[in-house]
Amino acid sequence: MSATTYDGTWDLTPADRLLVEAKRWGSRLRFAVMLLFFRTRGRFPRAAAEVDEGALAELARTLGVPTPLSGTLLLSEAADRTAERQRAEIRALLGYREASVADGEALGAWLRDAIIARTRDVGAITAEAETRCRALRLEPPTPDRVARIVRGAVRAYDERRYAGIHARLTPDTRALLDALVQPPGPEEVDDAEGGAAPEGQADAPLIRLRAGPGRASVASLRDELARLGAVRRLGLPDGLFSDWSPAELEACRQRVAVEAPYELRRHPEATRLAWLAAYAHLRGRAVTDTLVDLLIETVHHIGARAENRVEQELLDDLKRVGGKQALLFQIADAAVETPDGTVREVLYPVVGEQTFRDLVREAKASGPTYRTTLRATIRSSYRGHYRRAILDLLATLDFRSNNEAHRPVIRALDLVRRYAGTRLRAYPADEDVPIEGVVRPLWRDAVVDRDPQGRPRVNRITYEICALEALREQLRCKEVWVAGADRYRNPDEDLPADFDARRDEHYAALGLSRDVDAFVADLQEEMRSALSRLDRGLPRDPDVRISRKAGGWIHLTPLQPKPLPANIDALKAEVVEAWPMTGLLDMLKEADLRVGFTDHLRSSTAYEALDRAVLRPRLLLSLNGLGTNAGLKRMASSQLGVTYKDLLYARRRYINPDQLREAIAAVTNATLRARDPLVWGEGTNTCASDSKHFGAWDQNLTAQWHVRYGGRGVITPWTMLHKTRSAWC
Repeated sequence: MSATTYDGTWDLTPADRLLVEAKRWGSRLRFAVMLLFFRTRGRFPRAAAEVDEGALAELARTLGVPTPLSGTLLLSEAADRTAERQRAEIRALLGYREASVADGEALGAWLRDAIIARTRDVGAITAEAETRCRALRLEPPTPDRVARIVRGAVRAYDERRYAGIHARLTPDTRALLDALVQPPGPEEVDDAEGGAAPEGQADAPLIRLRAGPGRASVASLRDELARLGAVRRLGLPDGLFSDWSPAELEACRQRVAVEAPYELRRHPEATRLAWLAAYAHLRGRAVTDTLVDLLIETVHHIGARAENRVEQELLDDLKRVGGKQALLFQIADAAVETPDGTVREVLYPVVGEQTFRDLVREAKASGPTYRTTLRATIRSSYRGHYRRAILDLLATLDFRSNNEAHRPVIRALDLVRRYAGTRLRAYPADEDVPIEGVVRPLWRDAVVDRDPQGRPRVNRITYEICALEALREQLRCKEVWVAGADRYRNPDEDLPADFDARRDEHYAALGLSRDVDAFVADLQEEMRSALSRLDRGLPRDPDVRISRKAGGWIHLTPLQPKPLPANIDALKAEVVEAWPMTGLLDMLKEADLRVGFTDHLRSSTAYEALDRAVLRPRLLLSLNGLGTNAGLKRMASSQLGVTYKDLLYARRRYINPDQLREAIAAVTNATLRARDPLVWGEGTNTCASDSKHFGAWDQNLTAQWHVRYGGRGVITPWTMLHKTRSAWC
């Protein structure tokens, strides 16, 4: 029998031996195999591969019958009347019976109620079905019938879940959800496009809801605010999906994401509205995250662009004046000799008017004038371009904090919201304006000034800039979180739900002490020990030099490059000679032929209609078009028999980030297995390399917002492609 279900030996009890010996000599082995297999697995063997050849030979020797050439010959006769009679005898002996239609329906209902909520894996559900049959002393149905029962149970479970969501939606919400997939009316199309579009061709509201944000700008902020407003106007009830798992929500989201509006309109109402509600729920969280990303990036750009602009203006005016000490002596000598003279008569002849002007420019460029100019530029940029959109964002999002140390930022945001619609230049004198923890020292004298009566006042526009900068810093470290967000959600939600009840167990697993003082003392001791080692070893390191510049800069001697392997040049020459002009598409095709990474790109729907032989070229063309930014239209070719619509269908249905990561992992693992240790060595980091950040927003599936590079994009290792190519050679 299979090694996973049997230890390779056959244990015939005396009663079993009597039963077997009562059979005809030619059918004893088959009866014994079916009896022992059924006793172990609760069913009869369905294929010869399930019978262990060694155990079969051992059983044949025990019974004194000839050993069959293979289990296939043994089971090939299992469909005759004798085999049917023997099966019935075995079922009766072990107390089993065949599953009836009613049993199949009951099994499907049990799977729907008890199993589907835990897993959607077909193999796991099938195993649970067989276990249930053994518990009920039923012989499991045939594999095809079990598969139909499993599919029916999943469908029934989903329909019940969809019906529950549909019942909780109000009539207004149902109408608004249904409107997402309806094409706009003729008057809307005329206004938007200058002419009526054919039925089904105009963009439904769902298409606009799917769109990505693009670059950080006022237009992007307004577009994302409009999408979040569209989601909120749906009026989804609170806690609508509280009992749904993330996998169930993601499955609904993918169905809506890959299907066109006209395809969604074909589904039953309960199914369609449940999918759309789940999509809107997740889309609202994603748009909230995007708005926070845009806020962080916009606030950064306001300061960074102002710095670049001011520095460039000052550098254009800057002309350094040499010999300032000699000029000072000349000016002092002229002033002492003619104390009653004018500047034009006494000083200009000695130094020169233009030299005085150059000195003034240099002082402005290196003194407090720079800070004043920078603040004025930031204030002008914020007030004249960004302010209205950012205030709308602050009014839309709900910022919160669990740390009392960062409450001033939350209070500052509340203050900004309350006075957003006023024309006041400064906050009222009796208003409690938080300064500490909100206003940086650079802005302190610009935020707080004096009114004509000499009383301190807080400039409203400047204070808003300071509040936004403080908010940006706290959002990046999750000290401030956003209600309704996903990545910027409450950090307490990242802890296990039973963290407080099992705090001691969790701390023990992390190796941490519950005693705060002990934890701080251990951390301080660890830091002292590390700093002491650094202090002792750094001066004696021949590759390190400490200069006196700015309190002691640490200079590292550049590492000398290691010599290249002796055969690397010859290998490169062979690769270039064999494949001088190999394109990326050819490499994708070769990698797929060897690895089959496109098998990881599966449809998000319940079935796949396209044959893999037809689908695979379309997937490779789509990946090549997306990865090279050439686009799907350029990949479409009449010579290959593939249209743009075919590639768009493959892109929407089969390519998503999670499955793309699986495909990338498959190629990477195959590359590491295929490399020759004589060339690359025994290490595990031969594919490590420097990378380049490329800006990408809505099309590339692996794009992400990166703090270091200040925007969304893809980090691409330059040398990965060359090493992968060499490894395949």
